[in-house]
Amino acid sequence: MTALDTVLAYHHAWTGHDFDLAMRYLADDIVCEAPAGRIEGAAAFRDFMEPFSKTVTSSTLLSAFGDETTALLMYDTVTIPVPHAPGAELHTVENGRITHLRIIFDRLPFTQARNS
Repeated sequence: MTALDTVLAYHHAWTGHDFDLAMRYLADDIVCEAPAGRIEGAAAFRDFMEPFSKTVTSSTLLSAFGDETTALLMYDTVTIPVPHAPGAELHTVENGRITHLRIIFDRLPFTQARNS
């Protein structure tokens, strides 16, 4: 599998509400950089990402690129609190597992939804 194959499988799993399957694509020592800060380790990542994944009602993959070790996705999710939550993810993949993930998304719509 290429890095892009791994990342697409991970993306389809978490957006399809199968977080157990999504976790199979993550290294135990994954490092995630997100607007909320740095997250280290698979358990901490699951605590961060799984609650968000449960709010996703649909997801549209806008673009995907990759090479031997990296993959970049851009997508738009529809969530329970926010009708459009676009995001981008840059993944580093080693031996078929995601070892580093940088997530970029706009937190403002979620803050506004919580405050309304």
